[in-house]
Amino acid sequence: MATRDEQAQIQAAIDGELRLLDPAVRASDARVTALLDPEFFEFGASGRRWDRSSILAVTGAASEDPGPPARITEMAGAVLAPGLVHLTYHAEHDGRRVRRSSLWRRDPEAGWRMYFHQGTPTGQ
Repeated sequence: MATRDEQAQIQAAIDGELRLLDPAVRASDARVTALLDPEFFEFGASGRRWDRSSILAVTGAASEDPGPPARITEMAGAVLAPGLVHLTYHAEHDGRRVRRSSLWRRDPEAGWRMYFHQGTPTGQ
C-alpha cells in the first residue's frame, strides 16, 4: 500500500494528467507548456513521435476545436522513485479506445510535469 506521501505524488500526477486532457487547458499554449517537461516526448496512438513544440501545433492556440473531452477509465498510478510517477489509464474519444501511459516528474521550481507519454490503440 502506498504511503501518504506516495498517494500525494500520485494524485498530483493524476491532477496534471486530467488538466492536460481538458479541452480548455489544451486551448492554451501557456497552460500546456507549463504541464510538459522541457524534455517531453510522446509515442502517440498514431505511431508518431511528438515533442513539446510539435504537441503545441495540435493543441494550444493553433489547434482546431477538439470537441468533447475523452472519457477516462481505470486511472492508476505508482511512484517509481521520489518525484517520479507512472500513470496508466484508458481513454475513449470519438469511439476510439486507447491505453495510455505517462511518466510525471517533479521539478523543484516548476512542480509536476509530464516527461513521457504513450498511447496504444485497443479494441477492448
